[in-house]
Amino acid sequence: MLKKLFKNFFLNKNEKILKKFNLIVQKINSLEKNIKNLTDKQLSNKTEYFKNSLKSGKNLNDLLPEAFSVVREASIRIFGMRHFDVQLLGGIVLNNQSIAEMKTGEGKTLTSTLPAYLNSLIGKGVHIVTMNDYLAKRDAENNTPLFKLLKTTVGLNISGMSQKLKKKAYLADITYGTNNEYAFDYLKDNMVFHSKEKTQRNLYYALIDEIDSILIDEARTPLIISNSLENRSLFFLKINNIIHKLKLQKKEKIEKNHEIGDFYINKKQNQIHLTEKGLIKIEKILIKLKLIERKESLYLSSHSLYIQHVIAALKAHYLFKKNVDYIVKNNSIVIVDEHTGRVMPGRRWSDGIHQAIEAKEKVFINNENQTLASITFQNYFKLYKKLAGMTGTAITESKEFYEIYKLNTIVIPTNNPMIRKDLPDLVFINKKEKMNAIILNIKNCVKKKQPILVGTISIEKSEDISNKLKKIGIKHNVLNAKSHKKEAEIIAEAGTLGMVTIATNMAGRGTDIVLGGSCYFNQNKNIKKENFVKWKKNHNLVLSVGGLHIIGTERHESRRIDNQLCGRAGRQGDIGSSQFYISLEDSLIETFASKTIINLMKKLVIDPKIPIQHKLINQCIQNAQKKIDMRNFHIRKQLIEYDNIIDYQRNTIYKQRNQIIKSKNICKIIDTIAQDVFEKTINQFISKKISKKKELKSILKLEKFLVDKYNLSIPIIQWIEKNKKLTSKNISRRITNYFKLYHLFKKELIGKKKIQNFEKMIFLKILDLLWIDHLSSIENLQKGIHLRSYAQKDPKQEYKRESFEMFIHLLKILKYKIITTFSKLFTNLYDDKNMIFNNNLTN
Repeated sequence: MLKKLFKNFFLNKNEKILKKFNLIVQKINSLEKNIKNLTDKQLSNKTEYFKNSLKSGKNLNDLLPEAFSVVREASIRIFGMRHFDVQLLGGIVLNNQSIAEMKTGEGKTLTSTLPAYLNSLIGKGVHIVTMNDYLAKRDAENNTPLFKLLKTTVGLNISGMSQKLKKKAYLADITYGTNNEYAFDYLKDNMVFHSKEKTQRNLYYALIDEIDSILIDEARTPLIISNSLENRSLFFLKINNIIHKLKLQKKEKIEKNHEIGDFYINKKQNQIHLTEKGLIKIEKILIKLKLIERKESLYLSSHSLYIQHVIAALKAHYLFKKNVDYIVKNNSIVIVDEHTGRVMPGRRWSDGIHQAIEAKEKVFINNENQTLASITFQNYFKLYKKLAGMTGTAITESKEFYEIYKLNTIVIPTNNPMIRKDLPDLVFINKKEKMNAIILNIKNCVKKKQPILVGTISIEKSEDISNKLKKIGIKHNVLNAKSHKKEAEIIAEAGTLGMVTIATNMAGRGTDIVLGGSCYFNQNKNIKKENFVKWKKNHNLVLSVGGLHIIGTERHESRRIDNQLCGRAGRQGDIGSSQFYISLEDSLIETFASKTIINLMKKLVIDPKIPIQHKLINQCIQNAQKKIDMRNFHIRKQLIEYDNIIDYQRNTIYKQRNQIIKSKNICKIIDTIAQDVFEKTINQFISKKISKKKELKSILKLEKFLVDKYNLSIPIIQWIEKNKKLTSKNISRRITNYFKLYHLFKKELIGKKKIQNFEKMIFLKILDLLWIDHLSSIENLQKGIHLRSYAQKDPKQEYKRESFEMFIHLLKILKYKIITTFSKLFTNLYDDKNMIFNNNLTN
């Protein structure tokens, strides 16, 4: 009941927003006639006119109707394509800092040109974010002619570019790039020593394509910039050799007469747990390997790392599968994204898992890494003043988008009615019968030349189907992480008559499957008539055989990814169909369905070749997907909650760095820190009102401390003898002035410009080293913080409290380290001039 009410409320809210935005669409359409009459030059000059309007006090909403009408006219002249009204609606939603859910084939790329142009008029830069370099390059190249007509510059930011080219790309009005590049560039910009080395400007407007993939699927792990630590490959090989000595306990709970193992797997949580028996065995093995001393215990805090690495090695063998979670390429392990099916070169698993997999696969073991800088996608994209996104599947995650990013999700109606047939799931008793039914369906489609897209959940499964089709002589294309370079080419031809395409869930997101193929179909208005005629003929032939048929070989963990696969068919009102095949042996069913339901289903089976159709199975799958989505949501939520605590600290450090970099003279900053440091130092030794007789020993200790710690020979006793009314505050002020004079003297001696650059470099180096150590300490704290729950303490609150204390300590150490370093630098020149300077100060 509540679900129904929520649904009705959402639809009403969605309809109200669309009704309001449709009034703006009408206004855009009313301007079309006048805009059409403009010459190309007059159309181009509109950009300058809009910029002047903004300077005179107008805002973007005032300009939106005319600006959108100008972009639509430019698109007609350049591409021969006129934005549909629903695309204008999408553009308004995107300008309104919301997510536009637009079905596959509705022209999201063309829609994005509207808000991109409008927001570029501000002059602060628009970042269009795509999932991979290919899409960024394609969209930048395709849309450049349109933006060029409107005197708007376009930049491209992809991996492997030089700093010079990146800087040029970011200075453009509109920049296309990938989520990884934007976030890594932000981290790199906060590691530079000169403002000239920075590439990005202030972050103004980000428009994210396939926003669910970027901010949901890829948001469970932070982005990290790291450097290598010492080589420990021998250690990882030793740990790897332990694994075959450990026995798997088949059940989590021990039943009567059941053998107790060394570890067990929690399939629902995808975790490995060691038993007490296993811990005793591991301790004995480690003693034998001389990794720990005979008298020492495995439970010592210094040995907790061994347990972590044994669990990592067990995960490598039992949870991480080759050609599913990773591939072996050029003697290295390359991660395959579980949601998109794409390879992620350069990305590594943390906590020793990547090294454990390298040891398992007997490839080169890379060194462990030390974190230099890190940020989550959530906190990076929240840095933008304006954020928006578009995708074909967002409504299922609308709650998360609003909760984390404060983004509303608006469903945009399709330009033509959706007429795709989504057939009910076919359930088989085992994988063998399911596969036979899939092959039979493919055969039937091939006979009538209907194009088919077969969706699989892993490389392994896609290659298995491919091998079966090869045996029976059915030609086909395979699209998975191993063939990702041909992704766009394969997916673009998936709608050709009789084409069979097997794909992991990467399924070419961002590239349309055009019925009839893309060989003769081109968006450019200069397309040759004979090519268009050929395409139209092929297009009609494909429609006559039923359009594109989607086969899902099993349900994915996320319903949204199933919807993405189905969404490949039924583009722009085309006919099409989808059919999912399930077996009671599928991992999703085995892990989450109760044995009672599975046994009941088996009893219903008369002939294993005949599929079962029962609402219990569908309900079971939906419940499983909900549980997994909820689990993944909690992982992302926990990541952002923990990173939010560090986000304040990261912003404080980055703000301090920028202040140092931008400052022409950091003398004032150093002198302010010096005053604070010396005041606190003096208060440690002497009271506010000084008595020479009572505190002679303390004063002498203070003088010695100032020499040892800061290289400052200060005649405090002489000062007290000359002025008996001196207070600790007076003395700290005198010492600070003494420090300042040394500072000025050194400047004159070396030269202002040289010393200023040198000071900046030293300050930033100290700050960076302390920040790196702090990140390492925070990582270690986070790894073990969950254990606080056993002591009836809230891990999150404990993490918040301790990380805050650690940060306060960092800031304190930073001040002392800065003054210690600079005081020694300022007082180390012992030439004739310096001696004269010292004598003058003493006198």
